[in-house]
Amino acid sequence: MAGPDLRPTAVLFACGMNSVRSPMAEALTQKLFPGQIYVKSAGVRAGKLDPFVDAVMAEIGVDMSAHRPKSYLELEESGFDLIVTLAPEAHHWALDLTRTDAVDVEYWPTMDPTLATGSREQILNEYRAVRDMLMMRIKKRLNWTPPPSG
Repeated sequence: MAGPDLRPTAVLFACGMNSVRSPMAEALTQKLFPGQIYVKSAGVRAGKLDPFVDAVMAEIGVDMSAHRPKSYLELEESGFDLIVTLAPEAHHWALDLTRTDAVDVEYWPTMDPTLATGSREQILNEYRAVRDMLMMRIKKRLNWTPPPSG
């Protein structure tokens, strides 16, 4: 187990459909910890690609075009040190799935930006808020330090 003060080596982010929150978290972790942390994402069930995710992640230089939403049943790996759940149904699933495993499960309540209404810009602002909150939580939880400048 990774424990609250140690950086895990393998992290799974889980949400409802693996189309918004968990893929954002996966991509942000890859960006912040290149080659340092094995990271994947999955949903309780597979959803469909969300163009607003592509747009807000591109704003920070992250290409999401290779992401394909998948359910946890489609995961080909196990042995994660930490599972971070971003939606209630994913949290219940993760606790049930890991009853007999030595893995930490943390719940990070994260709003669903797909519920946003209004103009395109108002909707994008909700997606940005989720992206930025996830970035902050990932940096804090995984003990991110900026690379030395030079």
